[in-house]
Amino acid sequence: MNMVLLDTNIVSYLFKGDSRADQYAPHLLQQELAISMMTVAELFQWAGIRNWGTVRIAQLEALLNSYTILPSDLETCRSWANVRVERHNLGHPISPQDAWIAATALRYGVSLVTHNPSDFQKITGLSVITEAT
Repeated sequence: MNMVLLDTNIVSYLFKGDSRADQYAPHLLQQELAISMMTVAELFQWAGIRNWGTVRIAQLEALLNSYTILPSDLETCRSWANVRVERHNLGHPISPQDAWIAATALRYGVSLVTHNPSDFQKITGLSVITEAT
């Protein structure tokens, strides 16, 4: 079984039952689904900003526990810095959040599934899977 890294937007679509998740179903079949620590943090921030109650947060935690959460380490941090520098030098800055997600995919050698491919353009070695048009 291969592994793919899900961008925060894909996890959000799956959690909310958004119809856009259906487009990605073929890419997720027979795959180990992984997320970065940044996606976990972003989703908890999203829940906090929206004042979710304990039931909804428990549902989110149950979903998060169904994924492999890839940890950050020295190599991930080095990759994050390289992604930020590369995009800066190209005149296309990348947000710290997107850089963590890209760095995680690079560190673990997995493809990134995202509905926002423009956030991840021009990152050397990054394989992006998208259905966005």
